[in-house]
Parts: sequence; C-alpha cells; structure tokens
Amino acid sequence: MNITALGIDIGGTKTAAALVAPDGRVSHYQSVATPAVAGAEAIMAAAVTLGQRVLQAAHAQGVEVAALGVGTAGHVDRQRGAISYASGTLPGWSGVAVAQELQDALGLPVSVDNDVNALAIGEGRFGAGHDFRDVLYITVGTGVGGALVFDGQMRRGATWTAGELGHLVIDWDGKRRCSCGHLGHLEGYTSGPAIVAYYCALAAVHEPCDLQLVAARARNGDAYAQRAIAESAQVLGLTLGGLLNVIDPQALIVGGGVTELGDPWWQPFVAALRANPMPGPARIAVLPAQLGQHAVLIGAAWLALCEHAAMGH
Repeated sequence: MNITALGIDIGGTKTAAALVAPDGRVSHYQSVATPAVAGAEAIMAAAVTLGQRVLQAAHAQGVEVAALGVGTAGHVDRQRGAISYASGTLPGWSGVAVAQELQDALGLPVSVDNDVNALAIGEGRFGAGHDFRDVLYITVGTGVGGALVFDGQMRRGATWTAGELGHLVIDWDGKRRCSCGHLGHLEGYTSGPAIVAYYCALAAVHEPCDLQLVAARARNGDAYAQRAIAESAQVLGLTLGGLLNVIDPQALIVGGGVTELGDPWWQPFVAALRANPMPGPARIAVLPAQLGQHAVLIGAAWLALCEHAAMGH
C-alpha cells in the first residue's frame, strides 16, 4: 500500500492528529488539549481543525491521503462509526456519529474504533505485541482501559464493551468514584486522577494537584506520594492477576501515562501480578507498550488503510 492515512486520537485529556504511512511512520503530528468540559460539539470541532491542518500540510507536499482512522475514548459501534457509550471523561460524547461527521467535514472515508483497541492494533502490528497472538492490552491514564486479542484477532464483544476492565468492581462497598460515576470500580483506584485524589486525601492537600506533582513529591521522599503510587499499582496488579487466570493470554502489554511514573509504579505492579497463585499466568510476559503517544494514531490509521484496501481502492 503506497498510500497514507490520517489518524486522529480523541482522548479524555488530549486530541491529536497525524499522517501515518503503511510502515507505521508518523509525520505532521499536531495535538491540543481535549475541550471535554465544553461538550461533544467542541470536541468534534477540535478534531476537525487538527485534521484540516494535517491534510493541508500533506496536500502542500503532494502526499496522497486515502482514508481517516479514529481512535476515541468510549464504546464504539464499529458498524455505524458512532459512540454507543462514553463515561463522564467526555461529557455528551455518547451517541455522536463520529464517522459521518468527520467524513462530511474532511471528505475521507472514515474508520472508527475505541482508543485502546486502536492502540492494540498499532502495538500488534508495529510494537510490543508483534510476536504474540493472544494478548491483553491495558492502558492506565486518565481512565483505565483494555483490549483483547485472541488468535491475532481483536475481540470487541457483542455490545462493543470487551476489554473494559476499568469498570470491574473490586470493592463492593467502595468509596472511590470512577469516570462513569460508580463507586468501587478498578478505575477509581488505579487511574491517574485516582492516584492524585488518594494522595490529596492522605496528605490533606487542598490546593490544585496533578500526577506530575505527585510523582515529583514521591521522588523527593514524600511518603504519602510514594504510598499513593505504590498502592495503586499493587491494586491493579492483583486485579489483573485474577483476570489472567480467566483469559490466559501469552502477554500483557501495558501503556498509558501512569506507566511513565517508572519504577515506583512498575515494581509494585509487577510484584503483585507475579504473586498470582496460578503458575502459568504468574510467568506471563509483561511488557511496556512501545509506540508511546503515537500508538492510537498508528493503530487507527492502519485499520483505516486495511479497510480502504479491502474495499478495492
């Protein structure tokens, strides 16, 4: 395929766009903060504006853009290219006809998938999942998401919710709330905002705080910051250990901004995962995602290129 696709990544924190070549190379990258609080119309407008900028740059250089691939937060009805459900991370995003709106605005055939599914497609083709057929992918960032690949094929589920491990109930009497608004879900204990909230509660911090500040304080010896990071990682590791007993993949591949906390997060996470009483899952390959901030763009664009080729273009 000697063509290029436009990839757009619509996340709870950031929206990005870039050109992606068939070999996974990324160019003309652009990003903005997702205007989530302004609602669906503003989110879509940001995506359209970024897409237009990238397409203008591509056309100026004579680059052919054949299709558009979108990876977005929320459950995606792949048949309609629409959002069947979105949590409070993107208010008003449920029901948005993403494919149709972007096709009308940008004039390209559009393929839409959940952002973690797109990450899994990118990592499976060009990154850490390349050598495996059965993989559980997870991302830990603004939210907690997952994707399931078995025998090299994405499993999206009957209602497009396969892999949504962030909404596993881990504490039936829980007090921590996740982005969907419910208490006791895994995301409410292990996401970036959950770590920040837990630190602020432990340390009685009332001024504005973010994950970068918690990480900096942990590096400087703040015991509360270290505890918030380590306990979050441990909870995730223990929960995923139980899940591995059920699905038994070859590998677990982990991405997302929280993983960038480094050893203070990774060490307790892997230790908790390795404490699995089942000998097989306890030895599973645990790998960091390799494609970084471009993973969703690459996977979404690759999916669009494949669908474009399948239609005989």
